[in-house]
Amino acid sequence: MDDELDILRKLVATPEIFSEIERTTGTELQRQAALREKYNPGMVRAALLLSELRQRARGKFSRAEEMWFDRVGLEQSTAEVVARHKARRFASHSGEIVDLCCGIGSDAIALAREGRTVQAVDLSPLACERTRLNAGVYGVAERITRRVADATAVELTTESLIHIDPDRRVGRQRAIKLEDYAPPLEFLLGLIERTSGGAIKLSPASNFGGKFGGNEIEVTSLEGECKEATVWYGALSGTHAMRATILPEGLSFAGNPWEWRPHVGPLARYVYDPDPAVVRAGLLDLVVDELKLQRLDAAEEYLTSESLVNSPAVVPFEVLANLPNNETEIRKWVRKGDFGEIEIKSRHVPVNPDAMRKKMSLSGQGRITLIIARVDGRTRALFCQRVSSRNAESR
Repeated sequence: MDDELDILRKLVATPEIFSEIERTTGTELQRQAALREKYNPGMVRAALLLSELRQRARGKFSRAEEMWFDRVGLEQSTAEVVARHKARRFASHSGEIVDLCCGIGSDAIALAREGRTVQAVDLSPLACERTRLNAGVYGVAERITRRVADATAVELTTESLIHIDPDRRVGRQRAIKLEDYAPPLEFLLGLIERTSGGAIKLSPASNFGGKFGGNEIEVTSLEGECKEATVWYGALSGTHAMRATILPEGLSFAGNPWEWRPHVGPLARYVYDPDPAVVRAGLLDLVVDELKLQRLDAAEEYLTSESLVNSPAVVPFEVLANLPNNETEIRKWVRKGDFGEIEIKSRHVPVNPDAMRKKMSLSGQGRITLIIARVDGRTRALFCQRVSSRNAESR
């Protein structure tokens, strides 16, 4: 750890190494050899890795090219847009904010950008140092204090507002069960009992159902991908059991999943693929009701309508053909078209898209989508075209 911290500090003091990396060409070994003529091997390896991570982080952070990452820290960090969305809920509440398991500091930075002072805590001195550096990149270093400590040993008051991002790994594997998080579920539930309010960041794939009764769980997606489930508790909790939030649009749906029932209707002109946050939050039938859509089947998430609806909550497709789920019929229909690319989608029907695609004649120029779905109890093959939302009715 001391060696890594020393290398990190040397990199901070030697910014020219990153300019030289951009200018260096050749294979990875050739680049390393050229750089080692001026810098020690540890610095070269660390600088090359950081340059790679900065490129990878461009879609996640607006200032990625200046930030300081490690592989795990980047992987588990909250995307900037998501972190700022969460920070706005903290902004209207007074009280000390403690960011436990701060990692590279993305949530602490978002909170500080809302004008709050934050105590950032992590067991790793490297994580705390990266938080300091990244806070400087965003110009909020003076609002964040750092503390190297075990999250379970930090003294918290009943007035404290908490954000915690527990480690979601078991060895090298991602943990799905909350009981395998570090700190584990028992500690997370204890935070709810002894602090005034806060946010607990979970994987959207985790087994959070039934674990946090009386609090709000918000499932958040960003550009069509589920990013996290946040347990809002105490002073920061909303009045509904579940919330689905779609970013960057900021559209939210909130309610109790058990209060809504499926509305099933016949296949119509348009089919919709709902946003994953809506599905994971159990609010699909609420969205169906609000957007005046229908399900294709009570056990299927794909939706349908005769008139085109435009909403960030759904991706629209126009149905071109409704076929039996028969491989021969599917290949025959594709051969009649001028298609060079086919997108294959399915939610509940077992499908191997790669194997199916290899059996098709795709020598044309067009693009088509094949949705394999249950329609009124039967599996059908729906050939569709993605729809531009320009002329759709907005809801």
